[in-house]
Amino acid sequence: MNIPNVELPRIVIIGVGFAGLKFAKDIDTTKYQIVVLDKNNFHTFQPLLYQVASAGLEPDSIAYPIRKILGKQSNTFFRMAEVLEIDQTKQEIKTNIGNLDYDKLVIATGAGNNFFGIDSIQASAMPMKSIVEALNLRSKILENFERAINSNDKEEQKKLMNFVVVGAGPTGVELSGALAELKNKVLPKDFPDLDLKLMRIHLIEAAPRVLNVMDKKSSANANKFLKKLGVEIHTDTQVKSYLNGCVETNSENFIADTVIWAAGVKGQMPEGIKADTIGRGNRIIVNEYCQLKDNENIYVLGDVSLIQSDLYPNGLPMLASVASQQGAYLAKMMNRIVAKKSTIPFIYKDKGSMATVGKNLAVVELKKFKFQGTFAWFVWMFVHLMLLVGFRNRVIVFVNWTWNYFKYNNGLRLIIRPFRQKTTNE
Repeated sequence: MNIPNVELPRIVIIGVGFAGLKFAKDIDTTKYQIVVLDKNNFHTFQPLLYQVASAGLEPDSIAYPIRKILGKQSNTFFRMAEVLEIDQTKQEIKTNIGNLDYDKLVIATGAGNNFFGIDSIQASAMPMKSIVEALNLRSKILENFERAINSNDKEEQKKLMNFVVVGAGPTGVELSGALAELKNKVLPKDFPDLDLKLMRIHLIEAAPRVLNVMDKKSSANANKFLKKLGVEIHTDTQVKSYLNGCVETNSENFIADTVIWAAGVKGQMPEGIKADTIGRGNRIIVNEYCQLKDNENIYVLGDVSLIQSDLYPNGLPMLASVASQQGAYLAKMMNRIVAKKSTIPFIYKDKGSMATVGKNLAVVELKKFKFQGTFAWFVWMFVHLMLLVGFRNRVIVFVNWTWNYFKYNNGLRLIIRPFRQKTTNE
């Protein structure tokens, strides 16, 4: 990997999501050598992936080069690599570009899709956990309308213009709202000779209500907003399979060419983590100091970490705010350790949650306040703008949102890379 050997302790960070990035930015690099590894050379702002998928933003609006973020830090090295295995005995990691030893290891590999063992869903549904997946979904959505306008078969048109979104958490709710706004405001201009009344958006949720992790009032408001936009909501509904264009559930079946999977995530990690340290949701069990069980030299942050407490018996929620707080905490503690100061356990500060449904439609829950509607929508936009990495990205997203607010026509509906469904042999 061509990493120089120096007298400073070496900390290797695997993954540059919210947790890994925050840790890398806050650690004192005059006291440690930092090696950052990620399979991509950019950081992705995942909360806005759905806007890339629905042609609201271009991918470079929510991605930022890792080398540019960390370029001015001393004793910091980035390598684009996929970590294959962790050898805890040798304190070494094995990657596709070579091996590297470490003094301290920070695992911040995030979460991947959880299909709950439904093979047909894994094979044919469209996930949305990365920029590549979001672009695939965008291409497929736009291609389906191009195919529909060339068909004289009404049933075929219905199938092409039916969208099933599985999972009514924030991602599923926000994507359903974005698709509804496409139907109501954008697509009629692009396809004036296509009967868009045939387009239907089904949001399927196994729980009794949408946004089940939020307050009942917020959930009810989101439900009302979605219905106002024309989204058809199906709660207490579990998906069993998706074969030959038919989504089978425990209550009814849906014919659709596009099924979008937003129903579950699970931790993802390299090989080398002992089975007895992996808990619920395929997440790595750590103590209150974010340390791996029985190994004080390995720390785990973000979605892949599982910190259980009386308040969170199933572990802290898999949210960007948790990941960022853990990254900041661990950097502070590492800085205190090298200065021979005492450390304290990690305590998560819940700053609230929010979700947007569409223009002037959002729900926000803070510690003491809950509100919805236009003001909540502006709060949601402001928070997400401030969390984006890089001034350029903030400006681009702000300009896009401002233009769309008045015009509903951003001109981003380009099929640059046609979607190609993977076969079982790929």
